[in-house]
Amino acid sequence: MLNILSFFEETATTIDWGKVGISVAIAGGIALVLGLLIIGISRLCQVKEDPRINEVNDLLAGANCGACGYAGCAGFAKALVEGKADISACGQTSKANVIEIGNILGISVSGNTEETIAVVACAGGNLCADKYQYQGYGNCVSQQLLAGGKKACETGCMGAGSCVDVCPYTAIEVRDGYAHVDPDLCRSCGLCIQTCPKSLIKRVPKSAKVYVACSTNCRGKDVMNKCKAGCISCGICEKNCPTGAIHLVNNVPIIDYSKCTNCGLCLEKCPRKIIRYVHPDKQ
Repeated sequence: MLNILSFFEETATTIDWGKVGISVAIAGGIALVLGLLIIGISRLCQVKEDPRINEVNDLLAGANCGACGYAGCAGFAKALVEGKADISACGQTSKANVIEIGNILGISVSGNTEETIAVVACAGGNLCADKYQYQGYGNCVSQQLLAGGKKACETGCMGAGSCVDVCPYTAIEVRDGYAHVDPDLCRSCGLCIQTCPKSLIKRVPKSAKVYVACSTNCRGKDVMNKCKAGCISCGICEKNCPTGAIHLVNNVPIIDYSKCTNCGLCLEKCPRKIIRYVHPDKQ
C-alpha cells in the first residue's frame, strides 16, 4: 500500500501541470471553434420551409388516408404549396377550408368546392351472369387479372370487396353481390375509387338525390343477355328530364348535377330501375 502511494506521489511531482493545462486549453479552444463552425454552417445551409405549408396542413381534413397520392396530409400540403398537387385530389376537406386554402395559395378553387360522396355505378351483382367460377384469393383486384374478372359484363362489379378492404371509414359493404356505399359514413377520401379495378366508384355531389347505378356501354339485347339490372340505353330518362340534366354518353346516362333539380322523375320513369336514390333510407 505504501509503495502504491509513493508511486503516485512521485508521479505527481514529475508531471508538468502547466503543460497539461495548456493542452487542455488548446483542446477546449479547438472544440469551441469547431462547434461554432458547425453552427454557422448549419445556419447557412438551413432550408427555410414555406410557412404556408403549416397553414394549409392545418386546414386539411387530417385523415392521413393517402388517397391524394401522398403519404399524409403534411406531404399533400407541401405538394400543394409547391404547385405539384391539386386540392381536388382531397375529397374530405370541407368546402370552407378548400376556399381558404385557395386564398392562401392565391388560386381559384371555385370549381372544386362542392362536397361529394362516393357511389357505386353498378347494381348487377347476383343479377349479372358469370363467365366462369373463380377459385382463388377472393379480392377484386386479383380476379381482374384473370380474363378481366368473372362477370359477363365487362364493367360489372365482382363483389369481392377490394373497396371494402381499403375504406378507412367502414362505409362500404357487399350485398347481393355488389358493393354499396353508406352515404352517412362516406368521407369521399377516394381510396375505393383508386382501388376498384373496374373504375365503378364515382363521386357525386353530397346534395345529389339520385345517381346512375350502371356503367355498361352495351345496348339493349346484349345487356339483357348478361344482366337483369343493366341499363338498356332506352333514353327514357333523357327524354323525361324537365331540365335537360341527363344525356346518354356511350350508352350510359350521365347526370349533369349543375342542372339537376332532384325532382326524381328520371328514377320514376326508368324501366330498369338503375337510377337510384343516393340516400335510399331517407326517401
